[in-house]
Amino acid sequence: MRNLLPWLLAAVFLALAFYFYWEQREAEGRLTVADTRLEEANQQLAQQQTQLDSLEEMVLPPDTMTLVPPGGVDFVDQLGVLSESDIRKLEKKGLKNPEADLMNDLNRKQQQLIPAEGTMGGTMTIRDSRILNDRYALAYYEDGHNGGYMLLKYEVNNGKINWRVVDSSRL
Repeated sequence: MRNLLPWLLAAVFLALAFYFYWEQREAEGRLTVADTRLEEANQQLAQQQTQLDSLEEMVLPPDTMTLVPPGGVDFVDQLGVLSESDIRKLEKKGLKNPEADLMNDLNRKQQQLIPAEGTMGGTMTIRDSRILNDRYALAYYEDGHNGGYMLLKYEVNNGKINWRVVDSSRL
């Protein structure tokens, strides 16, 4: 019996070694299959990304497009030039460079002011604006498909500018 115990232990350890070897080979096989599937998925993703990139090259983002407003939209050059008295009034109300300050503030707040939503994936943006005097401004907006005009009234208090849409008209 004493001679039998070491042989039994050796047999159990040998069986366990074969079992673990078998499990390792199975796990490696499953891992190889998973790696192959992952590689195929990566290749499909790369193909889709290439297709998407080629489509994006065909369509420029709205900020880089050079849009030409429809006929009659261009403002007359003399329209929107502040007079010296308007500039002095606005400077007294706290603006350092009235025309630039007003235009910059209007551009920052345009999404809240434009009275129309973009269509077909476009974003409504002010494309041309003019400060008419010390109270009013005129702006043309579009998304590349639709557009319009809006008349804005602004108030300046201690350098802070508040805008209000007085009237708008869609083209």
